[in-house]
Amino acid sequence: MTTAAAYETCIDITKTQARNFSYGIRLLPPEKRAALSAVYALARRIDDIGDGGLPADEKRRQLADVRAALENLDAATDPVLVAVRDATRRHPIPLGAFGELVDGVERDVDGGSFATFDELVGYCRCVAGSIGRLCLSIFGASDPIAGAAYADALGIALQQTNILRDIREDLQNGRVYLPQEDLDRFGVALRLGPDGALIDDGGGLAALIRWSADRARTWYDDGLRLVPLLDRRSAACCAAMAGIYRRLLDRIAADPTLVFDRRLSLSAWQKSGVAARALTRRRA
Repeated sequence: MTTAAAYETCIDITKTQARNFSYGIRLLPPEKRAALSAVYALARRIDDIGDGGLPADEKRRQLADVRAALENLDAATDPVLVAVRDATRRHPIPLGAFGELVDGVERDVDGGSFATFDELVGYCRCVAGSIGRLCLSIFGASDPIAGAAYADALGIALQQTNILRDIREDLQNGRVYLPQEDLDRFGVALRLGPDGALIDDGGGLAALIRWSADRARTWYDDGLRLVPLLDRRSAACCAAMAGIYRRLLDRIAADPTLVFDRRLSLSAWQKSGVAARALTRRRA
């Protein structure tokens, strides 16, 4: 397979599967767009292993295969890995960040809950902060050290948004990401009704969601300090991706019941509007 064909495969994956990130990625110039598509395609593959219906042992085996492939990229023939290999030659991509993502997905496979918010942050750093740092390696930053910290924080902010959006779906799959200390603080015992919707008899869950959203906003405030360190197109990409998730967070905070019986998302035109404003340097 040619490198060009490998990139096309990754670009197709991004177009069809990156429901939110694609609106930002498309704002990049072609070479960076291709490189970030390769990063997304491999990250998506890792996520899909964890979220799939295979037995836990098979998931662990496939995740181990990903680790092994990353250690031997020169021998890769898989199109996604071929594209990632080429991207690493063009950009300082930290391959260890993919390993962190695998660590986080293995945590999902093993199951269990989070006792504290600090434990949850460690998980978010693996599954989302890693993505922020991978993106930064392609964006480039005027201050790489500060940029890495901001990219990490922004990824953690996005993951907190995902967690609030997916409480019901995760519970259906036997996963709870809200820290136990937070559930206890608001007197919440997560449970589903006969219709599959979240039950919130006393309003504690809605209050917890609003409180958690406020906390997530502090991570956005920190993470978005990355944007001024980027070139115009990379800044637009970053602002668009963050803006979509931040707007979703605002909707959840305004009415937490919206996530009780559905997977909330923005419409295509709303996402396009955020991306357009990001490109013109207006607040997303």
